[in-house]
Amino acid sequence: MAHPEGSRPLNREERSLIERVLSEDLPGAEELRGQVVKARVVTSWGPRSPSVDLWVERGAPAAPIPSGVVPVSCSVVDEGDDLVGEILLWVDSGFLSGIEYAWYGDAPPTTLPATDRLIFA
Repeated sequence: MAHPEGSRPLNREERSLIERVLSEDLPGAEELRGQVVKARVVTSWGPRSPSVDLWVERGAPAAPIPSGVVPVSCSVVDEGDDLVGEILLWVDSGFLSGIEYAWYGDAPPTTLPATDRLIFA
């Protein structure tokens, strides 16, 4: 199946972030890692939002996890190690379907955090 019209490949930051989150030991990580090369961004959650919806070309195996948030705790800290948000990876029917940067505070982020700002519980 051809990719959705208007979609684009993951950029370097999106790919690095997903790969870092999926480097953790979690159910379905192997299958989800195999989907990264086939993932495309189909829409942004807002004009300056770093959160995006994804579409994965079928052909890679589906992850054996329920639809919803990938089961990993991924917090984001700033340069002072203060908690500023969290990263959520979304899955639909075993396929990557979104990257969400949920922030804490008044000003929403406009870029994804660097992978060295991620803390896993």
